Amino acid sequence: MNDIRKLAAVGMIGAAVTAVSGAFVAAVVQPASDVSDQMWSYPWSSDLLVPISSVYAVVHLLVFVGMLGFARSVRGRAARVGSLLALVGTFVFFVAELATIPFADQRMDDTGPKIVGTAFGLGIALTAAGLITAGISVLRSSDWQGWRRYTPLGAGLWSLVMIGISATGALAAGVAVYGASLFLLYLAAYTQPTGPSVESPARLRARIDH
Repeated sequence: MNDIRKLAAVGMIGAAVTAVSGAFVAAVVQPASDVSDQMWSYPWSSDLLVPISSVYAVVHLLVFVGMLGFARSVRGRAARVGSLLALVGTFVFFVAELATIPFADQRMDDTGPKIVGTAFGLGIALTAAGLITAGISVLRSSDWQGWRRYTPLGAGLWSLVMIGISATGALAAGVAVYGASLFLLYLAAYTQPTGPSVESPARLRARIDH
């Protein structure tokens, strides 16, 4: 459990940075930007996109570490398969973020940005499918208690929404909510109690009956 908490703590840092940066971009950077939204670097200048993408890549790694903690905190085949899909999706984000850098000064409709944009789309689709699968499994089980049991499905459903808004001006705001949903997921994994003191009533009855 200590390992899970350490991984989840790292993930919370990445998720918090994701949420704050998304909100900052939506509230401050986008309104003040004079960069065309047809440029791949939007709302940043091409020069700024290189360091920004490098920082984002590190943040994606932190989120990936948190997702690993989530994967280690769940049981059952569906939950493990779902968390594995989400892990792959998060790693695709890291790769796509680095792949963004060579195309910083290109337009959205150029070949390179199209390919990288598709990679981002794949990442969010895998994350959504994985978290929804794992989330349903967690809801059906009695392993997670209280508010924690809803967090995987909630993060998965918002990831699904992100697919629809990824090509709109609401992307940054959507990223902020995405980061917040992951923060709650990792917080749930971090605070999830384990051990005999939290044995579910159903499992306790089954053990007594036998």
